[in-house]
Amino acid sequence: MQQKDLFTVLLRCFLAVWLTLSLAPKALAGGAMTLDDAWRVIASKRFVDLTHAFAPGIPHWKGFPDEQRETLYGYAPGQGSAGSGFFAETFTHVGQWGTHVDPPAHFVKGLRTVDQIDVKEMLLPLVVIDVSAKVVGNPDYTVTMDDVRAWESRHGPVPAGAFVALRTGWGSRWPDQAAMQNKDAAGVAHYPGWSLEVLKYLYEERGVTASGHETTDTDPGLAVSRDDYSLETYILSRNHYQIELLAHLDAVPEVGALVAAAFPKPLGGSGFPARVFAILP
Repeated sequence: MQQKDLFTVLLRCFLAVWLTLSLAPKALAGGAMTLDDAWRVIASKRFVDLTHAFAPGIPHWKGFPDEQRETLYGYAPGQGSAGSGFFAETFTHVGQWGTHVDPPAHFVKGLRTVDQIDVKEMLLPLVVIDVSAKVVGNPDYTVTMDDVRAWESRHGPVPAGAFVALRTGWGSRWPDQAAMQNKDAAGVAHYPGWSLEVLKYLYEERGVTASGHETTDTDPGLAVSRDDYSLETYILSRNHYQIELLAHLDAVPEVGALVAAAFPKPLGGSGFPARVFAILP
């Protein structure tokens, strides 16, 4: 390296360090960016809805009844014009309906119910682990540590506090219940899922906040067919929540997006439909 080039490199390094040190106090004091600044950045980004609209007849766990709706009040003649009344319905469905949240208390008595999940856990960095190509050739596929290591080799360690979504491509089968369950002649379901090894790594070593998937269950279809829900039990028993039946994961990147997972606040609630969306980088 020539002396002139070396000087240029050293000058750039000095300027970078000087700028970092001079701006750090302001950033730490909260002066670098206001909430208004943050909103302007967020508002300029693309939003992707990760939620299926729910209705009677949608795919759901085998033990739950279908949704029922009743119109209590309908518009009078004039269809919504001033003074013609209003439109109101009753909705009867289990908490675990459509894209929904499973709080820890869903499986473990004494742990957090829906209303006890802190709102700070509802806006998180989004990590998407994509195994959809492998699921095409094997509907019973479960995510492996090789899949996670491959993700981390591309993007670095899974960040602490993240929401990790497992993309299997299964959401494209919505809203066909038979296609989602994919049962063989013997009635055994064949759909992908998580693995205990990966969940332990994400929750215990990487410290993620929550996880989600496109299927009706955390556990793969083969396990659910024999009433084995040990993977869902693992997540909820650690006092974390999960989101089931996510949609449109093919429209978000593996890293860099934010996810908002919001849901109503039923007192002591065991679960509820959620509205989940991503904000793309």
